[in-house]
Amino acid sequence: MKKILTLVVLFTSIFVLASCEAEGPLRVAMDLRYPPFETVDDMNNPEGISVDIALAFGEFIGREVEIVNTSFGSIIPALQAGEVDIAIASMSITAARAEVVDFSNPYFYFKIITLVNKDFAAENNITEDSTVEELRNSGGTFTGIASQVSTTIPASYDIAVTEAADLATAVVNVEQGTADILLMSANPVVQAYNANKDDLMVVWSPWVSSPIGMAVNKGNTELLELANDFIATFNEEGGLYDVLSTKYDAQILTTLGRFGLEFYINEN
Repeated sequence: MKKILTLVVLFTSIFVLASCEAEGPLRVAMDLRYPPFETVDDMNNPEGISVDIALAFGEFIGREVEIVNTSFGSIIPALQAGEVDIAIASMSITAARAEVVDFSNPYFYFKIITLVNKDFAAENNITEDSTVEELRNSGGTFTGIASQVSTTIPASYDIAVTEAADLATAVVNVEQGTADILLMSANPVVQAYNANKDDLMVVWSPWVSSPIGMAVNKGNTELLELANDFIATFNEEGGLYDVLSTKYDAQILTTLGRFGLEFYINEN
């Protein structure tokens, strides 16, 4: 009887081990062009906040992680095709995307803030702490990119927007004063400001806070539940928010110039 029990335990262990090996690494999609969240080091190895989150998730569920560098626009098709298992890619949770993939609970919030022509700001008493309402009522002209938040948000307030072909053109419009105001997420706004502080300023009040979630293919409820269980631990003492803040706050402060990781953690 003892020999039979030993054999059962042995075969069970072999079966579990074989199942885990068959499952393979967790394939995590992200676009490694957006520091400090998704990028590569000098040796072209993935690094950044999202990479650390992916590796911690792998540890949480007991699977190795393979970072799959994927152009942002190709991430959802890659999920649908089964080429990757999950996206941890600073992806905003939107109604349109939620029709084709399943999202986890939010774990970050990306704010839409404002780049303003400095002369216009001075003439209209606009400061870096001005409210969205003050910007809306300033009489300033808006520039933006078709179908992106820089046009859709002002349009929701019945504000006319001069469309630009791309972000660089929209920034030049504000620099040169052919437009006064541009809405974008924090990183491109601050990068533009850092490149030309003589002509530009940043207004930090968020127009919206866009929730960021992990994405899985429709119906992958098992992985989605694990992701939500993992996200629920972030805010614990010594949890991932604390770990990431300690590691990245200095870098984010250099990038943003005002806030650390809490700017992305807090919804408001």
